[in-house]
Formats: sequence, C-alpha cells, structure tokens
Amino acid sequence: MKIHDISVRISPELVVYPGDPPVEIVPLSRVGPTGDPNISRLCLSTHAGTHIDPPFHMLAEGAKANEIPLETLIGECEVIDIGIEDEITLPVLQKHKITAERVIFKTKNSFLWERKEFSRSYTYLTTAAAEYLATRKLKVVGIDYLSIEKFDVKTPQTHLALLKAGTVILEGLNLSYVQAGKYELFCLPLKIKDGDGAPARAVLIER
Repeated sequence: MKIHDISVRISPELVVYPGDPPVEIVPLSRVGPTGDPNISRLCLSTHAGTHIDPPFHMLAEGAKANEIPLETLIGECEVIDIGIEDEITLPVLQKHKITAERVIFKTKNSFLWERKEFSRSYTYLTTAAAEYLATRKLKVVGIDYLSIEKFDVKTPQTHLALLKAGTVILEGLNLSYVQAGKYELFCLPLKIKDGDGAPARAVLIER
C-alpha cells in the first residue's frame, strides 16, 4: 500500500485566492524556563490551501461543511491527467471514460504551487464540462489549484452546476507526483459548524 499526500502545507507563505486573508500562524507561548507549552494562534480562510466547497458555499440552503457525510469524501477515486490543456472542456472530458464516483483532475496547475504569487492563468473546468459532470451525480470533483472556476468570472456557473447537483468540490490539491489511475480517496475536512468551506487533509491510497 502506498499513500500519496495530495494536500498542500499550511504556512504564512501559502498562496491564497485574491481577496482571501493570508495565513497567519502567531506564537502565543513557547517552551522555556517557565515550562510553558508551545501554543500558536492559526488564522486562515475556510478556503485556504486544500479545502472542500460544500453546496452552502454558493447556495443559501445547501449542505454545510459539517453536514457532508464522510462516506461522500472517502472511497474509490479516479485521477484524470488533463496534460497541458488550459481548459477542461467538454470535448477534453469526453476523451476519458469516467467510472468512479469521485474524480480529481491533474493539470499543469500542480506546478503553480512552486510560485510565491497567485497565478490567474490556471487550468479550470468550463461550465459545459461542469454541467455534464453534474448529470453524473458525482460525489466529489477535485482540481489542483485554489479554484475549479475560471478566474474572475461574474457568475460562478461551474461551481453552481456542481454544487446544485450535490457534488462536493475539492480544491487546492497538489498532484505533482501522482499518476493517473484509480485510488482510494480519504479527505477529512475540519468539522466547522455552518461551514461554507473547510480546510482538509486529503490522501490517495494506491493498493
């Protein structure tokens, strides 16, 4: 059994989506002569790094992060390598036979994590492709950057198509060293009450 950690590291250097607050890790106490423990305060967006978008992210009456069953986020998953495409379009998608209930797209985005600044030119899922996936009623659709949507769109149709179908969106993955194929996904988001999103630790298990 081989475990692939596809989560990004939480640190003050972590790239965040424009408009989101930066990650802060502030020491409150440190081990020293007085015997104090190491304790820090962590401040970050609910959509920082590797995280889930539950339906409530875009839908007022949608399921919240703490309401997503773990069975949705754990199970067979297919990693699809999109290569150097700038968009995941419907024709690109239809080249691949999707058989799993959870799908993760590996793109050239994974190498964007090496940059210190947010890249607005990332590979994204088009609305038509999202609407097609919505008809499949997938449990999870994931991608290897901070948004599955094209940057700075007026209406987030890709998100809406998936979230209205009850599909959880998993963003902020790093798939640099993961090959296309079938895996077991284990994604455990923080159990945030009324969460519109939640940072998560996500791994793929190769048997």
